[in-house]
Amino acid sequence: MPDVQLILRSTRVITPEGTRPASVTVADGRIVDVLPHDAEVPAGARLEDFGDDVLLPGLVDTHVHVNDPGRTEWEGFWTATRAAAAGGITTLVDMPLNSLPPTTTVDHLRTKREVAVTRAHVDVGFWGGALPDNVKDLRPLHEAGVFGFKAFLSPSGVDEFPALDREQLDRSMREIAGFGGLLIVHAEDPHHLASAPQQGGPKYADFLASRPRGAEVTAITTLIEQARRHGARVHVLHLSSSDALPLIAGARREGVAITVETCPHYLTLTAEEVPDGASEFKCCPPIREAANQDVLWQALADGTIDCVVTDHSPSTADLKTDDFATAWGGISGLQLSLSAVWTEARKRGHDLQDVVRWMSTGTARLVGLDARKGAIAAGRDADFAVLAPDETFTVTPAALQHRNRVTAYAGRTLYGVVRSTWLRGERVFAAGEFTEPKGQLLTRPS
Repeated sequence: MPDVQLILRSTRVITPEGTRPASVTVADGRIVDVLPHDAEVPAGARLEDFGDDVLLPGLVDTHVHVNDPGRTEWEGFWTATRAAAAGGITTLVDMPLNSLPPTTTVDHLRTKREVAVTRAHVDVGFWGGALPDNVKDLRPLHEAGVFGFKAFLSPSGVDEFPALDREQLDRSMREIAGFGGLLIVHAEDPHHLASAPQQGGPKYADFLASRPRGAEVTAITTLIEQARRHGARVHVLHLSSSDALPLIAGARREGVAITVETCPHYLTLTAEEVPDGASEFKCCPPIREAANQDVLWQALADGTIDCVVTDHSPSTADLKTDDFATAWGGISGLQLSLSAVWTEARKRGHDLQDVVRWMSTGTARLVGLDARKGAIAAGRDADFAVLAPDETFTVTPAALQHRNRVTAYAGRTLYGVVRSTWLRGERVFAAGEFTEPKGQLLTRPS
């Protein structure tokens, strides 16, 4: 056993067995043990005592659009990973679109990795993309270490990443199931969307009507049918419609390998409060009504929803026009996700153990990193966030690390101040200051 180099101590350490006073020992970037709070400090080891601040495992965000290279004026690895670190996120997985080129071939993956390697303040992995014409590239991407493959069933918003029709979805899913991969899907049915009223303009109610709940339900029905046929493992991205939850629960009971995520904005923001023209609230599928939100929280509590991720999807400010039909659809939430979810969770009777299960343990399990990430336990990476859960702050866009500081949370008072963030036993963020990039590029465990 290597000599202990560091001990992190708190009266509140979140472990798989519960929250308790503990001293966490670290050597060579890994957790050695979780000991009693008053454990002796070995000779030569450094002690970091956080008092009553909570020590939790670093968050794992498996749905982030970094947009680098190609659209780095929207975001980039340097800014995105700094925002992640400031929010207690120690691992993110980058989506394959909005960058140029998209991550749809091994060569494109190599390009992405070359850009990220010197700019990552936290650990970074990559999703591949499933397009109508790249079935031949899926297995090579899998072998090159992507964590799975993203597909759209409706237009993605960027021309270089077209959606799959039913036949193309069937073909891609069959190929991915053949090598045991994971297909993750933006599930809105294009025909359902096309038949919805499309008025445009500044009224949020009109935008909401243009993305009806039924579009999600129809698309998820198709996804379940094909997953059942192929024995495929599938994951529903950014679920906003609670109407689809019984379908997902029923498919699981039948043995379909389906998981589902939702996002902080669906759990903390409601359609009723979105001002007209405020397209910083626009995302697809959309933020829905408060009654719908209540059911999403129930599904988190009972385990129907597996995890919470940001779907951080920024753009330049000029693309956030006051016309909901033409404005870029995406919420920037990396830096604020932990605090936003915790603020609402505590109101609803949940504790930080629940938040860790949704935003660290569950997401690490989704991408197969649960042997390394997602828990404070012996053998895991020494990735931590230190949180003052009862302290509040008011969201000021100027304080955000995102390249474009447009946020739907501006002016909100949130609970949970991230004091510091640690990556493999090294402090990478504290009190607004960052180290030089120390993140590693991750590949799917074989």
